[in-house]
Amino acid sequence: MTIREATHAGSWYTDNPTELDRELQRWLNSVPGTVAEIEPSGQQTTVPVPGAVRAIIGPHAGYSYSGSNAAFAYKCIDTTAIRRVFLLGPSHHVYLSNKCALSKCTKYATPLGNIRVNLEIVDRLRGSGRWHTMRKDVDEEEHSLEMHLPYIYKTFERKINQISLVPIMVGGLNFEAEQYYGEILAPYLADPENLFVISSDFCHWGSRFRYTYYREQGPADSVARPVNLKAHGSRPAGTPIWESIERLDRDGMETVAQMDHEGFRRYLDATQNTICGRHPIGVLLAAVNKLYPAAEGPEDGENPRLRFVKYDQSSKVLTVTPTSPSAERPASSATARIDGLTSAEREEMVNEAEWGFRTWLRESGPQMGYVLYPSTRQILKSLQTLYTTLDGVDFSDIAL
Repeated sequence: MTIREATHAGSWYTDNPTELDRELQRWLNSVPGTVAEIEPSGQQTTVPVPGAVRAIIGPHAGYSYSGSNAAFAYKCIDTTAIRRVFLLGPSHHVYLSNKCALSKCTKYATPLGNIRVNLEIVDRLRGSGRWHTMRKDVDEEEHSLEMHLPYIYKTFERKINQISLVPIMVGGLNFEAEQYYGEILAPYLADPENLFVISSDFCHWGSRFRYTYYREQGPADSVARPVNLKAHGSRPAGTPIWESIERLDRDGMETVAQMDHEGFRRYLDATQNTICGRHPIGVLLAAVNKLYPAAEGPEDGENPRLRFVKYDQSSKVLTVTPTSPSAERPASSATARIDGLTSAEREEMVNEAEWGFRTWLRESGPQMGYVLYPSTRQILKSLQTLYTTLDGVDFSDIAL
């Protein structure tokens, strides 16, 4: 038996079972019995939706940023018929070119208890096509899957022994690869005993993410040309940045709600919106389009509906300086100070350094003979002691 440990418990969310259970219950209780769907529909939806929800999309940031939002998705679920949960999340730490990865673990741990992996389905998928198998350390490093596990456990706690998990790490897929995996998963999506959980935040905005897309709000009959804000601390005189981000996200949400796989890809190509779960979403849309070829057309009794019930930002960005309103920043209640910093602050600094180096590797490509400034070389030597491998590249391959 191989258990994937809850490696982000204690930093991105509490590792205290009692506190975690209380926190999740509080967020779920805060969701009203009737929620308003995000425009343009504006319809009222009673939750849970009896027997109807086959898939949800929810965030994976630290719970202090995403916990209350995720509750809206999980509150929609009628658990009566569900026996299996397919959990699809993006890979933040390893590059999987046009591949998805399956776990080799038999159980996924949470502070609340373990969730059994459906080994039969995992083996069946592995034999169906081009699937990669995650190493245990890669599995445990990825947070996009783990952040949903406590909510899955809590949602199904009354029947947790009857529930099994199919965790899937989704790599960097092109459109055809999204269709490929969507077609493989379509029969499972069609089964009313299966629930698909898609892990995704939306826009990650700011210099840290090298994404400063901005569009001024013009007259109703005009569309302002988008620009990239460059100056450090730049603050537009017109539309606040956070409003531009929200309009950008809502455009993407509308395309997803139309279940238009090609349209969603065009939207991403046009805006480059940093939706980290774009490929899991793309796989879901491809599966829906496989099952319901007319799903992109007008809604009727034969076609599924996809509606967003909650949108929020972790901060209201006003200048280029702040990071994304949906940045994955670890949350911690620890107050012990070490070297003048709390453990949460130290964790944040490590994550910032790790992100910067990952970005550099991804954009520069692994190769020998980097020419580095002495100060940078010393920093990388320090990082080398913290991380054995990064994006599949052994640090020893880099000339420091």
